[in-house]
Amino acid sequence: MFAILKKEINSFFASPIGYLVIAIFLLLNGLFLWLFKGEYNILDYGFADLSAFFLLAPWILMFLIPAVTMRSFSDEKKQGTLELLLTKPISHTNLVLGKFFGAFILILIALFPTLLYVFTVYALGNPEGYLDVGSTLGSYFGLLFLIASYTAIGIFTSTLSDNQIVAFISSVFICFLFYIGFEGIADFTSNNFIEQLGMNAHYKSMSRGVLDTRDIIYFLSVASFFLILTKLNINNEKK
Repeated sequence: MFAILKKEINSFFASPIGYLVIAIFLLLNGLFLWLFKGEYNILDYGFADLSAFFLLAPWILMFLIPAVTMRSFSDEKKQGTLELLLTKPISHTNLVLGKFFGAFILILIALFPTLLYVFTVYALGNPEGYLDVGSTLGSYFGLLFLIASYTAIGIFTSTLSDNQIVAFISSVFICFLFYIGFEGIADFTSNNFIEQLGMNAHYKSMSRGVLDTRDIIYFLSVASFFLILTKLNINNEKK
């Protein structure tokens, strides 16, 4: 698994992809949070609060993560190297996990500089330090679990076709469905159970600063489900 993970990380930074992903994520967040006028602008908000960042980040990541993961298996299929990779002395589970953690770590690297926002808002508070640290930490944990789920979905959709655009669009659609789609259906049907099937309900719950085991189990279940589907698709490829 670690050999695959290292290969993925190296491939990201051997090409402009890794740097581009980090730059786009930080640039979009920086523009919306600090420069553009609107509901996401922290300086216009008037409170020492990072809720705007945690509202915006899932939407940016919904497109950014599929752009990272769309090549994971699609590119291997297109170049005909997947069959060769499957003959290597590595289990399919380790292969899938190596691809998954490679993409996951890249997104974490992109997320790391946003900790500067925390220190900035902390310093800008009146009085200084007027920041809900518990809620902020909970939101970061929620974002980590959300990233894991998005990444698992992206890895899965990359096994569906050798066309990266198809993998990208499929991933964005499934991420959108799980993040906000179920909540929309729940609003229409007034069914709370359907709302709990969506990521947004659990993400908002963690953003309150309370790490409920039900929310953690939900995100781990979603990520595990799509990684299992990925492994099954890889098994079919071998046949």
